[in-house]
Amino acid sequence: MTARILVVDDIRTNVKVLEAKLTSEYYEVIAASSGPEALEAAAGLKPDLILLDVMMPGMDGFEVCRRLKGDPDTAHIPVIMVTALGDPEDRVQGLSAGADDFLTKPVDDIAMFARVRSLLRVKLMLDELRMRERTSASLGVISPPVPSLDEDYAAAQILLVEDNPRDQVRLQRMIEGQFRTEMTADGLDALHRARQVEYDSVVVSLSLQNPDGLRLCSQFRTTEETRNVPILLLVGPDDQKQLVKGLEIGVTDYVVRPIDRNEFIARLRAQVRRKRYQDRLRLHYQQSMEMAVTDPLTGLYNRRYMASHLATLLAQSASQHGTAVAILDLDHFKQVNDTHGHPVGDEVLREIGNRIVRNIRGIDMACRYGGEEFVVLMPDTDLESSEVVANRLLQAIGGKPVTTRAGELTVTCSIGCTSSQQGGDTADSLLKRADDALYEAKNGGRNRIIYRTAS
Repeated sequence: MTARILVVDDIRTNVKVLEAKLTSEYYEVIAASSGPEALEAAAGLKPDLILLDVMMPGMDGFEVCRRLKGDPDTAHIPVIMVTALGDPEDRVQGLSAGADDFLTKPVDDIAMFARVRSLLRVKLMLDELRMRERTSASLGVISPPVPSLDEDYAAAQILLVEDNPRDQVRLQRMIEGQFRTEMTADGLDALHRARQVEYDSVVVSLSLQNPDGLRLCSQFRTTEETRNVPILLLVGPDDQKQLVKGLEIGVTDYVVRPIDRNEFIARLRAQVRRKRYQDRLRLHYQQSMEMAVTDPLTGLYNRRYMASHLATLLAQSASQHGTAVAILDLDHFKQVNDTHGHPVGDEVLREIGNRIVRNIRGIDMACRYGGEEFVVLMPDTDLESSEVVANRLLQAIGGKPVTTRAGELTVTCSIGCTSSQQGGDTADSLLKRADDALYEAKNGGRNRIIYRTAS
């Protein structure tokens, strides 16, 4: 996996060493020698990952990281802080500033590349979600989510997987009151729970026996329901080889024993932040796409989506019955708006949309065609069979007054209905035939159904 990496260090020799190592692994390297230069490079050159020295004159690495994570344009870029400081307080400070990981000088090559590859995989997923978010944002329907260092951590759900009774007690005491936690000693039970509950993070002990810790992490990553849950691995000081393997198979972060409480909490909070940002991106995209294909007033599918769906139905249909289409138009609806106003008219349209949905079959699809017109698509339905649905709709709409702020209003509709001929219709021709039938129904006295066969 190739990527662009920004190396930030005020000592030129350190930059050259890291540049040589990263270039040998085919990464593109750009360099900055100060905090302000790093911020400018991150904003302008859009690196995939940043290796950031902590001890720099002027603006130190902690402040650079805080600014990067506080800017919506750079907050998603993974940051690995490189430091000679071994104090847990310094790691906590960096994690609180938004850092994703730490490397201690002198940098171990195996550890560095494992962490770089792990974070680049996360960045690749975030890039895909952000690309979808930009696509949906271009539709102008929902404001895009922004990464944040502020979250309600007390509501975060953490699953602890540890089979050592003493360590179970220690872990629970460490994070008591910080998160909502569950504990299990059985890896298979943990996997089962995570398939039922969406945890913000899962903490797995590398020394787990049933199954072993790395195998459980692998199972989390290959199971659909748990594929995206952050995994924090608890490792010993001599578990470097297993840690590298864990990062390769998808472990998101790790803590080395003996565990420092503050660092443990800080790393879990970092996982919660990332998970919730990813969740917001996915939800935003889903909502945006739903809004792009639905009518905001009635909640039905819109005309654009209906036309595309109808074309797909006709292209994929192997049924001899074909696809039936009914176009409904509310009779004299202009009088409702002129007499009672558009807010009352909107109430009527919403109620009519609800009545249509309640009176079609599960395989049918309803959409708002425009104004006071609606369309119902009936897959695998010939013209004779469509009569049942069309008659039910006519009765459902006109058989009971609509309750509005202006009182009860009686609304009727006219319906034009047709069905496709196998291999002989396009979406446009089918809609045109149904529309001709609707025109005939309205000219024939309204509140009726006209069926039209292909000529």
